[in-house]
Amino acid sequence: MYGFTGISSGDASAMKNGDIDLESGDVLYPGIGCGENQLRWGFIRKVYGILSAQILLTTAISAVTVLYAPINDLLRGNSGLLLFLIFTPFILLWPLHVYQQRHPLNFIFLALFTASLSLTVGVSCANTEGTIVLEALILTSAVVSALTGYTFWAAKKGKDFSYLGPILFTSLFVLLLTGFIQIFFPFGSTSVAIYSAISAIIFSGYIVYDTDNLIKRFTYDEYIWASVTLYLDVLNLFLTILRMLKQDN
Repeated sequence: MYGFTGISSGDASAMKNGDIDLESGDVLYPGIGCGENQLRWGFIRKVYGILSAQILLTTAISAVTVLYAPINDLLRGNSGLLLFLIFTPFILLWPLHVYQQRHPLNFIFLALFTASLSLTVGVSCANTEGTIVLEALILTSAVVSALTGYTFWAAKKGKDFSYLGPILFTSLFVLLLTGFIQIFFPFGSTSVAIYSAISAIIFSGYIVYDTDNLIKRFTYDEYIWASVTLYLDVLNLFLTILRMLKQDN
């Protein structure tokens, strides 16, 4: 929690009335009360802490999958197992949503969800040159940092991104439908490049939208679900950038 030290009597009076100095670096968005602002910052730190743990787990599992050949060979040589791992995260989303407020089940399902996704990410990285994976990682980190910083800055200035919800949902649906069609009618290299670029734009939009929800709309009990949404945004953006870089090579 951020403390309030060295404040004037006028500032203290304003805090008692539930107001916050808009020039303060701690304020999340105009009109938020002092107590709410502090609670929201604590919630945000908790979500980013969980998200960081998810990313570290994904990095560790992916590294083991890439460096330990027997695991990678097993996953690539067993299409049934790989297909099971692809669909497992979708299956785990239901209990993860249902038990998101029940400790320790929420963290158990979150760990299983993250681990199953990490194995498929590891296979994708194992089939890609190391330099391309590193480039994708750097680009993803830069984009996520820039978009997150912009969203916090924009929220402080009073901007709202809730209108992006229906647009992004519709775009994602069309994206998934197009990807399904691509299985039966493969695209050319140009079409794949355009598809990947549009995918990157959509997932970048989701990072802004979900970060805005984190700042304003997620309830304090939804820390698991908030971390899941941001994790999926980051992971999908990384995989999209990875696919784009592979296409160029």
